[in-house]
Amino acid sequence: MLIYYLLAQFAFHLNAVLGDILKPCGRVIPESPLVRLNSNFTAYCVLDEKCMPLDSRKLIWKIRNKTVPENQYTIINATVSSVTIIPTSTSDDQLTCNALVHEDIKTTLHGIFLKLAYPPDKPDNLTCISYNAENLTCSWDPGRPTLLPTNYTLKRKWRYSPEIKDCIPKDVNNSCTVDWPNFQLYVDTLFWVEAANDLETVTSDILEWDIANIVKPNPPEIKQLVTTVGLPKAIKIEWKNPMEDNPNMQMKYIIRYRTNSSQEWEEVPQSDTASHRSSFTLQDLLPYTVYVVTMRCMQRSGQGFWSEWSKGKYTTTPEDKPNKRLSLWRKLGDPNEFGNRSVTLIWKVLEPQNANGKILNYTVTILKRPSEPFIIDIVNVTHYEVAISKDFFVATVIANNSMGASPPSHLAIPSAKNSKAQTAEIKIEVKPDPSNKTLLVEWKSQIKAVDGYVIEWCVNSESTTCDMEWQREPSTSSKAYLRGDFEPFKCYLIKVFPLYNDGRVSYVSAEAYLKEGAPSEGPSVRTKDVEKHSAILVWSPVPLDKRNGFIKYYTLTYASSQGNETTLKINQSDSEFTLSQLEGDTLYSVRMTAYTEGGQRDGAVFTFTTLRFANGEIEAIVVTSCIIFLVFVLAGAITCFSKRDLIKKHIWPNVPDPSKSNIAKWSPQTPSRHEFNPKNSLFQDGSFTDVSVVEVSEEKNSYNEQDIKPMDPLKKNTSEGLSSGIGGSSCMSSPQLSVSDGDGVESAQTTSSTVQYSSVIISGYRDQQPTTVIPHVFSRSESTQPLLESEERPDDQQPVEGEDHPVVASQYFKQNCSPEEVTGRLETSTIDGGRLENGLQEVIKCPEEQSADSQVDHVIGGLKSYLPQIVRRGGYMPQ
Repeated sequence: MLIYYLLAQFAFHLNAVLGDILKPCGRVIPESPLVRLNSNFTAYCVLDEKCMPLDSRKLIWKIRNKTVPENQYTIINATVSSVTIIPTSTSDDQLTCNALVHEDIKTTLHGIFLKLAYPPDKPDNLTCISYNAENLTCSWDPGRPTLLPTNYTLKRKWRYSPEIKDCIPKDVNNSCTVDWPNFQLYVDTLFWVEAANDLETVTSDILEWDIANIVKPNPPEIKQLVTTVGLPKAIKIEWKNPMEDNPNMQMKYIIRYRTNSSQEWEEVPQSDTASHRSSFTLQDLLPYTVYVVTMRCMQRSGQGFWSEWSKGKYTTTPEDKPNKRLSLWRKLGDPNEFGNRSVTLIWKVLEPQNANGKILNYTVTILKRPSEPFIIDIVNVTHYEVAISKDFFVATVIANNSMGASPPSHLAIPSAKNSKAQTAEIKIEVKPDPSNKTLLVEWKSQIKAVDGYVIEWCVNSESTTCDMEWQREPSTSSKAYLRGDFEPFKCYLIKVFPLYNDGRVSYVSAEAYLKEGAPSEGPSVRTKDVEKHSAILVWSPVPLDKRNGFIKYYTLTYASSQGNETTLKINQSDSEFTLSQLEGDTLYSVRMTAYTEGGQRDGAVFTFTTLRFANGEIEAIVVTSCIIFLVFVLAGAITCFSKRDLIKKHIWPNVPDPSKSNIAKWSPQTPSRHEFNPKNSLFQDGSFTDVSVVEVSEEKNSYNEQDIKPMDPLKKNTSEGLSSGIGGSSCMSSPQLSVSDGDGVESAQTTSSTVQYSSVIISGYRDQQPTTVIPHVFSRSESTQPLLESEERPDDQQPVEGEDHPVVASQYFKQNCSPEEVTGRLETSTIDGGRLENGLQEVIKCPEEQSADSQVDHVIGGLKSYLPQIVRRGGYMPQ
C-alpha cells in the first residue's frame, strides 16, 4: 500500500513538472484560478478515457491532503466530477483530484494551486486639509489588506465641471497631496477615492468642500516681547501673521503664558484676541519675573483648523519695589547679672514674586521706645546680632531694591523678665502629607491680640543638634504647610509661637513623622528583682533615632524552659513590669517587641532563673529548726531533771565513804582515821598522804612458786610506779570490780575512773628485820572506789598465823592483768631519821586489754606480803 501511495504522489508531481511530456489521466479545471476568500468556488475533474478504465464515482477531492466531504461532490457523468468548496484561509491553496485504484489505494490524477485574496474595502473617513493654502492633503482609511496589488486614486472635480483630476499616492495607500496651484480656493470641489484590484473595484463616498474652509494656517511667528520700565506688570507681544499674502484670510488668536518656574499655562480670554491683529499687551504680571509666551491662530470665521502652537518666547518683566514685608524672627541669649543680653535677628529672603527685583540691602532699626531709635544699620545679610539691655525693644527690618523698599516688618523683643518661655494658650495638631512630602500644622487659639505666628521645626535626634528652621504666618492663619525638606522615618519637633505685642515668649510643641516605619531596634529587657514566684522586668526605651515612628505599645513574651509562650500587652509609657505566678527554680526566657504604625521589631532575648526559696523562707526554716531544737533541749533538760535520781544511779553510782569503813577492825593496834595525828606520823613531809597501811603476814604455803614474779629493783622510777595499792591501776580504762561470797555468787560494780585506793607499807625489805618494832599503821585514802566486801563485812576476816608474827589476812582486788604485765618497784623512805627497811610499794599497771586471770606478786625471803588471790574476770574470791 505504501508503495502505491508513493507512486501516486510521484505521478502527481511528475505531471506538474513535465506538463505535456507525461499526459495525465485526468485534468482539473479551471487551472490556477483567482479565488475570493470566504466565497464558493467550484472545480471540475475530467478523466481521459484512453488512459485507463476509470469511473468518476471513484474520484476523491482533497485540499492540502485533507479529504473533502462527499456531500460536496457532484457526479456529472462517468468521466466528470465536480466539487464546491469555501476557502477560509490562505493555506487552503492546493486542490487535487484523486482516483481510488484498489481498495484503499489512491492515486493523484491532477491538481491546481488557488490564488486566494480579498476584494478592496470601501475607503472610509475621507478628510482633506489645506495647510496654509499652500497644498491640499486628503487621507482615508483603506480597510483590510487585500493580499493582491490594489490601486487607490484620489479623484476631485468642480461641481459643475466634467473634468476629473486624479491624485495617485506614492508609496502609501491612505493619503495623497495636491500642491498649489492644482486646486482652487473659494470653489466647491467634489472629492472621492477609488480602490481597485483583480477581484473588484470600489469607491468611497463623495464629499464636497470649499478648500478655503478647510485651511489650517501655520503658527504665528512671535517677533519680540517688549517690556517698559515703569510698567513692571506688562509685556507687549508682536508677531507676524502666517497668511499675510492672502488678505482675504482674516485670523483670530489664542495667547497663553506662564512663569518660567511654573508648568501651568494661563490663556488670554479669546474675546480679547478674536480680531485680526499683529500685537497684544499682557497685563497684571509679576514684576521681575521670567515669562514664556506662545500663541496660535485660525480663520476668523471659525472655518478650518487651529494652527499648531508657536515656539515659546521668553522675557523678564521690569523690577518693582518689594510688595511684602519680611518674615522676621529672633534668638534671645541668656541675660547676665545686669539683665543685658544678646539678640540675633533673622529673616527670610523674599520670594521672587514678592521681592519684585534684586534685593540690594536691608535696613535694621531697633527702637527702645517708638519715638527713640536705639540702633539703625544697613546690612547685606539676612541676620543681625546686637547686645541690648534688659528693657523692652521693637525691631524693624526693611528690604530695599532699585525701585524702593518693602513694607516694614516689626518684632517685639521682650524684656528680661518676660524672656522665660511659657506654655501658650493654643492647641496644635500636626498631620503628615506624604504625597506632597510636607507636614500640615493646624492650631486653635482664643487669643486675638497677636501679630502673627512663628512655627519652628527641626529633626529631633539624640545624636545631632537641633538645626532649627522656621516660618512666619499672619495672625489670620489657623494652619500652614511647612516649607522644607522632610524625610520619612525621622522625628520632627515642631513649636508654634504666638507673637504677642509685649513680646513675651510662649509656645506649644508637638512631634510628628512624615511617614512611620518599623523600629530599627527592639527594646532590651533585663531584670530588676527576681523572687521565687515573681520577677520585676525593666527596659530602656528604644533610642529616638531608631524608633522610626511613635511607639504605640509593647508586647512582652515570656516562657519557661519547658512551658508555652505567654504574651502580654504593655503601655508604651511603662518602663517596668512585674511577672507573677512563676515557678520557683525555673529558667525563663523573655523578649519585648515594640510596635509602631509602620511595623514592629523584636528585642534581644533575655533569660533569668527564679529563686529556689522565697524571701524569708530560709529564715523561717532556720528559726523553726532552732525553735524545735530548743524545745527538744528544754524537754531533755526537764526530763533529765525529773529523772536525775535514775540517771545518777546509772552514771554516778553511790560510793560508800571509806572513812566510815570497818577496815580499822582488821588491825586492832592501828588507830582510827580520826585519831591519827599527822605530826606523829612515821612518814613526814607528805611522803604519803591519805593512805591505808595494811599489815599482811607471809604465808609461804598459801601460794605456788610459779605464782610469784620477782620484782625488778632496777625498774625506773616512772609515773607508773608512783601509784600502788590494793586495786590501784595506772591504766585509764575503767576497772570492773567484783565481790564474791563463800558460795561463789558474784556481784560487780563499775567505777567512773581509776584512782589510788591505798598504799601498802611493809615493815621489812627482802627478809631484813627492823631493829625497832614499828607499829602497823594504815591510812585511808580519799578514793571514791567501792569498798571491798571484806571491808563491809569484817566478821568474815580470818586471822592467819605466821611463823614469827600473827598477821591479819588482807583481802583486796586488782585489775585483770596477766602476770607478765605487772610491774613493781621497791622504794625506801627515811622517817624521822630512822630507816624504813623492807618498805615495799607495789604498782600495778594494766594495758587496755586485760587477761582473765591475774597473779599476785610476793616478796620472798621472810617479808610480809599479800596473800595470793584467785582472780576471775569481774571479781575475786575470798582469801
